[in-house]
Amino acid sequence: MAQERFRLEVVTPDRSLVSEEVDEITAPGVAGEFGVLPGHTPFLTALGVGALMYRVGGEEHFLAVRHGFAEITHDKVTVLAQEADLPSEIDLGQAEAEKVEAEQALQQLSHESKEYLEVQAKLERAMNRITVATRRG
Repeated sequence: MAQERFRLEVVTPDRSLVSEEVDEITAPGVAGEFGVLPGHTPFLTALGVGALMYRVGGEEHFLAVRHGFAEITHDKVTVLAQEADLPSEIDLGQAEAEKVEAEQALQQLSHESKEYLEVQAKLERAMNRITVATRRG
């Protein structure tokens, strides 16, 4: 008989965000988005920046995640994220202001500068938070 659900654990260095039995997840891997269903082949992957979606029944839930690792086993997915936010925790106005600020700063910086990469990461984070805050599964 096929397994119907698996355990999802999402943790950051500061806290645990999700510990729940789920039907499916999709997450942003560094090589692209990946999906996991019950009984998936085990693997370990690095995470990029993006929306992690998990489904319980017909309800989708989203988290904004930023870097880390995901370990997939036959019956569990453990996400160790450098940073993760629930949609309810995201201040949309602040995220939009951070996006504008980063876009303006990028226009003033050389592509070769260390600051450019830091500001680009801030822009990526702000855009991800905006996406997740407006999706609210």
